[in-house]
Amino acid sequence: MRSTRTAVLAAAVSAIAVTAAHADTIKMAFIDPLSGAMASSGEPALQSFMLAAEHINANGGVNGDDIEIVPYDNKVSPKESLVQLQKAIDSGARYILQGNGSSVASAIIEAVSKHNARNPGEEVLFFNYAAVTPAFTNEACSFWHFRFDAHTDMKMNAITDWVAKRDDIKKVYIIGQDYVHGEAVAAAAVAQLKEKRPDIEIVGNELHPLAKVKDFTPYVQKIISSGADAVITGNWGQDMTLLVKAAADAGQKIPYLTFYGGSNGAVAALGEGAIDTLYQVSEGVTNLDASPEQYAMIEEYKQRFPQYDYYYDRAFTTLEMFDAAAEKAGSVEPIAVAKAMEGLEVQAAYGPATMRAEDHQLQQNLFVTTVAKDQKYGVDNTDLGWRLVDGGAISAEAASTPTTCKMERPE
Repeated sequence: MRSTRTAVLAAAVSAIAVTAAHADTIKMAFIDPLSGAMASSGEPALQSFMLAAEHINANGGVNGDDIEIVPYDNKVSPKESLVQLQKAIDSGARYILQGNGSSVASAIIEAVSKHNARNPGEEVLFFNYAAVTPAFTNEACSFWHFRFDAHTDMKMNAITDWVAKRDDIKKVYIIGQDYVHGEAVAAAAVAQLKEKRPDIEIVGNELHPLAKVKDFTPYVQKIISSGADAVITGNWGQDMTLLVKAAADAGQKIPYLTFYGGSNGAVAALGEGAIDTLYQVSEGVTNLDASPEQYAMIEEYKQRFPQYDYYYDRAFTTLEMFDAAAEKAGSVEPIAVAKAMEGLEVQAAYGPATMRAEDHQLQQNLFVTTVAKDQKYGVDNTDLGWRLVDGGAISAEAASTPTTCKMERPE
């Protein structure tokens, strides 16, 4: 196992910058929302990738070459993402980073596959760090796509295992964003609850427009009227924050079981109402036990980017695995890196992470956490932080799900 997470501090650097200090530069295009309603998801991810690249570059680079992260604002639009993708490829980017929005990821997967078929020798790889529709590593899998976040069914397994142990939860309301991700979350919740707790009644199952709802009060009133004991949502970004804000304003105090409760501003919106009410499943949070190097990374991030919390640990894992694969391959060429990445294991901050060769789905530990006081690290500049719930540590083996992927590989 390999980790490039070193304790190199860059507090003296006053701005985000990844500069070329070695022979060549490896361009990675970051295509995600950097303006508009969902910028609060894109910006901290960009910062995380840039910080991870800085540390790798300071540690000798990737086979002696520096990583350069180049941002492209897609405004969460698949159409705009394809425009930005072509710009990135034309500028020399051979690696694409994206995560916020499965509709965007779907468009990029298709476009990258077409580009690679038409341009042998100029192949591009797509590193997906947050778009979690299960199809991407099942029936729609691609050799050119690698996912570094647990997909919807894996995360829902963790949530429904927790629900199954709660005898006080008898009615569940499902709410999500009206696109492929929200649909996948709802389908997984219904299927897994039926299997694990057939006595639970689904008292609501609705989708709302993505990044367009300004006030979730009407939705929260429906949830209250339904008599729900818990809410399950895959909402992210502004849609996560505004949903829980409406719940707090209405005085609602039932568990909100989320994929992205750690979205910027969500805990602040609930305040102390988030304690033992807001839950999330993720690959790790800052208050889990970690190495001194990881704590140093968290501290550096907090110092340099005080408006955000250290949230996208998977950004660091993504670049660490790329570094390890390039070293194994002795090359930074995408096909060689992809083949070397298959089956590769690195030591991530909160346990080993392995890239499953069959479908390019990262296998990693997951953690169910809730909000509490008196934690080592607070979030949203509050005294509230994430703590692990009893039984909330899920091993990579337990989180894993089978794949139906039938991947076509280049010769």
